[in-house]
Amino acid sequence: MKRIQVGPFNRVEGDLEIGLDVDAGRVVAARVNSPLFRGFEQVLVGRHPADALAVVPRICGICSVAQSAAAANALSRLAGVAPPPNGELAGRLVLAAENLADHLTHFYLFFMPDFCRPAYGDRPWHAATAERFTAQTGSAVAPWLQARARLFNLAGFLAGRWPHTLALQAGGSTKAIGAGERIRIQALLREFRAFVEERLLGDRLEAFAALPDADALQAWAAARNSDAALFLRAAADLGLDAIGRGSERFLSYGAYELFPAGVWQPGGEASALDTGRIAEDVSHTWLYGDAPLPPAQGETRVEADKAGAYTWCKAPRYGGEVVETGALARQLVAGQPLLHSLVARHGGNVVARIVARLIEVARVLPAMEDWLRAIEPGAPFCLPAPLPDSGHAVGLVEAARGSLGHWLSVRRGRIERYQIIAPTTWNFSPRDAAGTPGALEQALVGLPAGDDAPPTVQHVVRSFDPCMVCTVH
Repeated sequence: MKRIQVGPFNRVEGDLEIGLDVDAGRVVAARVNSPLFRGFEQVLVGRHPADALAVVPRICGICSVAQSAAAANALSRLAGVAPPPNGELAGRLVLAAENLADHLTHFYLFFMPDFCRPAYGDRPWHAATAERFTAQTGSAVAPWLQARARLFNLAGFLAGRWPHTLALQAGGSTKAIGAGERIRIQALLREFRAFVEERLLGDRLEAFAALPDADALQAWAAARNSDAALFLRAAADLGLDAIGRGSERFLSYGAYELFPAGVWQPGGEASALDTGRIAEDVSHTWLYGDAPLPPAQGETRVEADKAGAYTWCKAPRYGGEVVETGALARQLVAGQPLLHSLVARHGGNVVARIVARLIEVARVLPAMEDWLRAIEPGAPFCLPAPLPDSGHAVGLVEAARGSLGHWLSVRRGRIERYQIIAPTTWNFSPRDAAGTPGALEQALVGLPAGDDAPPTVQHVVRSFDPCMVCTVH
């Protein structure tokens, strides 16, 4: 048996390294290392609670709004003030815009270039894939970047700017939308729908979202030459629908009042979410601690020479169990038939994770059109939300990559503790005290690796869409 190091990965937000124990050309164990410590949780201690709204968006340049939304959610609960309907709708729209942009940025710029590698040169789909998805020069790259830029014009109307908006506040959104702006946003949504339907899917959003099972998806892909269909044909040829199985437990905090919160695993219905069952283990993390702690009591104290540690990422667990989070988790908890069909065959896998993102685009974009119509110009978007001198609260949202939580406690008008669990913290967690590997560490076992191996490890890693800067915030 030998140990190989894969990384640092390119096309990943932040730094990522993976150690693989390989025997007879197959991975027998994996250790995922998030090597960059950033310390945002400590930066926040001692500050005024409202400062979180300026600090946490800077954790990440990709999911900045999600961090803002989680902080605003926590402060709203701390203040005991619910945003008015317009503020809720505006916040929902700007978060959804960022999440959909993240899904397709992942597809076009992070995930699909791996299919253009010379190792696949003899595959029947390789020439078409390389023509469309080669990094920087592929024919699909520029149209997506243009569509993405136009979509973020929507964020300008809704939140003033992107990233690092300050419009999302405890009382709602400070960026009111008038009738004229609503018309402009409607036009931007129409443009984005056209891009998705004409280039990504080659079909109506509603028709794709209604596909009932894996067989129907295969027939759908065979009948089209769209970007998504090309991916599905390549993935079927490589058997990516049968690899990348992780923990087989899926967690979602619920999103947009469209997808419910819950925890799901095969063989049963989704169970209710109990945030009291969340705890973080630091046994293999370069942080002080000898017992799992609920995030409301969590600490971030560096122990850089800790024996047995190999990452800065904590190990979140739900009821002591490893869970996976992300678009696939959201859709499984929501009971989406196509994703249930895909997971029933081979568990959580590479194809299921990508299809879940595409399904989410197809389901959320029409909902965004409805939310926009529901906004009432002239009605309030934000309410006063004075913050108490003491208290504690939690803000839970769904970022593109999964469940994001901010746990906040305030004493004498200052932040006493601020703890964050990001989606990639869940998915790329290390082993816990019991030695149980995290979701990605489990998903890599059994894959080919080493000299002359195909880039299967990269496909599995990227199927989770890691955001390492959020992981160790």
